[in-house]
Amino acid sequence: MPFRTTPAGPRRRSAVSAVSAVLPRTALALALAAALVPPALADEAATAALNATDLDTVHVTGKRREQTSASATRLDLTPRETPQSVSRVTREQMDDFGLDSVNEVLATTTGVTVEQVETDRTYYTARGFDITNFQVDGLGIPLPYGIQNGDIDTAVYQRVEVLRGANGLLSSTGNPSATVNFIRKRPTATFQGDAGLTVGSWNLRRIDLDLSAPLNAAGSVRGRAVAAWQQDESHLDRYSRDKQLLHAVIEADLSPTTLLTAGASRQENRPNSPMWGALPMYYSDGSPTAYDTSTSTAAEWSYWDTDHTRAFVELQQALGGDWNLRAAFNHEDKREDSELFYTFGVPDPVTGEGLMAYPSQYGGRFKARFADVYATGTMALGGRRHDVVLGGSWARGENHELSWYGDDIGTPIGRLEDFDGRYPKPAFDAYADGSDFDYARESVYATVRWNLHDRFKLITGVNRSRVETVGASYGEPVDTEERRTLPFAGAVLDLGAHYSLYGSYGEIFSQQGETGIDDRPVGPVTGSNAEIGLKGEWLDGAMDVSLALFRARQDNLAEYAGFNPDTGRSYYAGTDAESAGFELDVSGRIRPNWWIGGGYTRFDLEDAAGNEARTYVPRQTLRLSTSVRVPRVDGLKLGASLRWQDGIHRDIAILDPAGNPYRIEQDAYALLGLMAGYDFSPQWNATLNIDNVTDEKYIPSLYWEQAFHGAPRNVSLSINYRF
Repeated sequence: MPFRTTPAGPRRRSAVSAVSAVLPRTALALALAAALVPPALADEAATAALNATDLDTVHVTGKRREQTSASATRLDLTPRETPQSVSRVTREQMDDFGLDSVNEVLATTTGVTVEQVETDRTYYTARGFDITNFQVDGLGIPLPYGIQNGDIDTAVYQRVEVLRGANGLLSSTGNPSATVNFIRKRPTATFQGDAGLTVGSWNLRRIDLDLSAPLNAAGSVRGRAVAAWQQDESHLDRYSRDKQLLHAVIEADLSPTTLLTAGASRQENRPNSPMWGALPMYYSDGSPTAYDTSTSTAAEWSYWDTDHTRAFVELQQALGGDWNLRAAFNHEDKREDSELFYTFGVPDPVTGEGLMAYPSQYGGRFKARFADVYATGTMALGGRRHDVVLGGSWARGENHELSWYGDDIGTPIGRLEDFDGRYPKPAFDAYADGSDFDYARESVYATVRWNLHDRFKLITGVNRSRVETVGASYGEPVDTEERRTLPFAGAVLDLGAHYSLYGSYGEIFSQQGETGIDDRPVGPVTGSNAEIGLKGEWLDGAMDVSLALFRARQDNLAEYAGFNPDTGRSYYAGTDAESAGFELDVSGRIRPNWWIGGGYTRFDLEDAAGNEARTYVPRQTLRLSTSVRVPRVDGLKLGASLRWQDGIHRDIAILDPAGNPYRIEQDAYALLGLMAGYDFSPQWNATLNIDNVTDEKYIPSLYWEQAFHGAPRNVSLSINYRF
């Protein structure tokens, strides 16, 4: 059974502490690490541990740009040099496994849970808390409402980095969960290109084109263009999608010390019969519903169109010595237009009756402008040189939404099993509601990487931010202004040629417009993350393994507490939660022809009273992908992916005879994918992917009390030509 409802019983209490919740599990993580590290590398690790007191200088050479990241501190650091947990999904991984959307990419990433509550609306969580910060090349502002509407195609990105924990140093606002940073493709010095055609289950058709070349004889001006088009249907009744994407970027060497880059992209999504809300998970007696995997609540006339336009310009300038300046400005414009059909109510277990209609017409526009200027260099102090970052950022956002409703809300729709989407479209002229609020943020930040010893680096940083939101959202005021100073500290100790110990602490906050029962603002939600860990690096940085023990806190998150008839408004109360656990992350090549990536995460998440919190978030997840070029069959590549999570549940309002709430449950499940690729020539390649090989029936999210089934077994075939 994919999910069930059972009496919840009394709530359990389990202490969340660094000792009881984290350290006893370290043995399991170390065992997993040992299983994943090749024997030869394990021997080197043992030697390094025995010689840890021999603090010889470590010389690292030949690092590729792809192996460094500035997501944590604005300094280009290797994973081993970064005192936080970082995962990367590379372009090769996206191409091999057909990861064409952000949901598919993040579903393979260590510690991240994709909460797809509807066909075209998704939440994301890490370490138990919502991920709200999505950046492009390190710049961005939090998603409105913390939710991603529509699809983000990955065709324009070279890689995706996920920095877990609090990122207040650079993001300023958000949660102590993670920051997702999309790194754009850039022009290349020589001509290169590829074109691809993909076909698959449910009439999937996709075309990709990527061309890059110098635009003048000297090669000082270069350009790159990316285009993608996709049409497909779905395992869900009536649902289909049509999306297209265009991206262009030009970079020019204005002088030997000056690089100017500018680009723009536009993605248009045209889903037909999308779900707004999803299937009811229980009957009126608390028993689980049992709908077919293809069941949908969408009307045949419903749609949810989104147009997403981005433009950016960057300037990189060498200032002399080892100092450099980088300035960037991004513009974002997202428009939505939809007519949607929602169903509410609880069906009767015998008749199936009890669901009612809630149609709505919705339009919205979100505009944002954000800029960042920073300088990097070194300073001499105490006979050593230390890395320095000084910068500031600025952001403005405007969110406008308008929803229209008809006078037919509450119309019974009969049994969902018999619903075929044919419901008369209303006039949407009864009444309207919406949002209109503006967002502003200014920040200054500074980071110093203190080179205290050849083997020991200390990173300290601080961010000072002012954030303001003015306006209202669906009848609720969101007027806030907050000023916060956020510290960051991290340390890395080299144990030898291949291992480092690290620790870090960071804080973050986010403004909230909700008010309490006294009609006063609840105040900002604050968060912090502390972690310690061990990182390993081999084969000149081609292979990285990390083990992190973390504790993340989120305090004063506004949650609905009731309705005040005197003011005519809902009121909220601040709640606290803490998660503690560990993560194991692996990425790289354990042999020249064998790549592996993924990780295992386990944590506890409790509220201030010691009760389990956010039980819809899985406490254990395993993400593992691997691909290998078969040595004796020239051109053949084989791969596999595994996504596993433990059981999740949500208590509902219906009580059992003993007075305890019934519980919706989704058992632990695993999704297996297989891949086979073959190079017919240096130019031609074909890749076959089979997802959900075992045809698992499952509910991917219980973030809401409504949900729908994940995709059953499906197949895709891509044929690519390299120019």
